[in-house]
Amino acid sequence: MGKLIEYTVIEHEGKPSQALVNHDQFMELLAQVKSAPTVPHEVVKLVYGEEELSPVKAWRKYRDMNQAEVAGAMGITQAGYSLMEKPDANLRKATREKIAEAFEISVEQLDV
Repeated sequence: MGKLIEYTVIEHEGKPSQALVNHDQFMELLAQVKSAPTVPHEVVKLVYGEEELSPVKAWRKYRDMNQAEVAGAMGITQAGYSLMEKPDANLRKATREKIAEAFEISVEQLDV
């Protein structure tokens, strides 16, 4: 469980307006946010938008790569890689690590 954050709520016209946080706790929170892997909006939109792509395919499109380029970076065939883009693909940890390396992202960023 995370550390309890002490804060004070400032109201304006009877509604919460701002929150004051201890400076040291704020700096800890800021460091956590800066170190957390992020996913660009464009990737999220490809996964959850109209196209509903798999995260692997969404990242490939975002990186402006074709399947052969990603496969080459992973040392596999394009046909083998194409199976990894399917929405129902059950990828092993080692495979996810290779895909992330090819996209130059962390494995956590594939968990869109």
